[in-house]
Amino acid sequence: MERVIFWNNKGGTGKTTLAFQVLSEYARQNSDKKILVIDVCPQANLSELLLGGLNQGGSDILLMRQGANPRATIGGYFQMRLPAPYSAPHFNPKDYLTKPSQYNQYIEDNIDLLCGDAMLELQSNAISTLANNQIPGTNTWVAIINWLNDFIKPIENEYDIVFLDANPSFSMYTQIAIATSTKVVLPVMADDSSRRAIQNAFSLIYGLKLPSEIYSKYAFAEKLEEVDMTLPKVYMVLKNRLTQYVVAASAYATVLKEIDKDLVSLLETYPNIFAFSSLGKGIIDVRDFQTTGVVSSARGCPFQCLKAGRLDLMGKRVAVKEEYRQNCIENVQKIVTRMNKDL
Repeated sequence: MERVIFWNNKGGTGKTTLAFQVLSEYARQNSDKKILVIDVCPQANLSELLLGGLNQGGSDILLMRQGANPRATIGGYFQMRLPAPYSAPHFNPKDYLTKPSQYNQYIEDNIDLLCGDAMLELQSNAISTLANNQIPGTNTWVAIINWLNDFIKPIENEYDIVFLDANPSFSMYTQIAIATSTKVVLPVMADDSSRRAIQNAFSLIYGLKLPSEIYSKYAFAEKLEEVDMTLPKVYMVLKNRLTQYVVAASAYATVLKEIDKDLVSLLETYPNIFAFSSLGKGIIDVRDFQTTGVVSSARGCPFQCLKAGRLDLMGKRVAVKEEYRQNCIENVQKIVTRMNKDL
């Protein structure tokens, strides 16, 4: 079963918006498949979108799920693990899951969600401490890094694919999410900070180009390889929000070309960490969703379900043009078409 994570250690690349649109369209096109979504982000933005966005009270619904017994979020699951962190407990994963379609009419009913939770930030230090404990005969780091694998294992036969969304960090909970994944979707933008973020991502996940050998034995990749756990492969690089970078001679175009050069060099030197063999197979251009994206997110409504025209957005009337909506749909479908071939 493929487990696809949307991640970049730089914020503002449109990662969560892309995850919401892509997984929603994938679910629509593959109604015969069961999809598990895991929101590994303290901000829980993906959860709020799936539960209805601003217009449909997604935040209030998330709070309600946090108040369930047990707390129906990833934070609730992690909280259950804290007292006995190094052995897989007897539990029912479904106690922690939410079906977004019960709250949001625009979401397909083949999606189940493990909600995000601000509690992750509170838990982060405790989880890191537990992972670094020294206990004879126990690899504490591996036990912690497998927490989400432990969650999925009892129900893995019930799902065809898992989508994960992680925040722009490399906290312990992010490492748990990445270690659970088989493929990484890396959204980037045409700026120098995105270029550096790509380089940082490859250092953090794969241990490439570390500033000193002293870091090697502590590297995420090294720790996984020591216990024969498989690193996820880079599956797609999404060049996001390109509408504002269309002038070929602009400084932005230069950065995009430099990003391509960096990726070509990595492909040639480390082909084993990629799920594609050439840039044409791994890079997808995504134009800015602009107002259509804002309205879609606020309403918790994927592009395919969104109507063109003047729509209510928190008491204000906002215009969504059909031409722009169709452009957004086409951009998302390019990504999903690639996924349908591979997953």
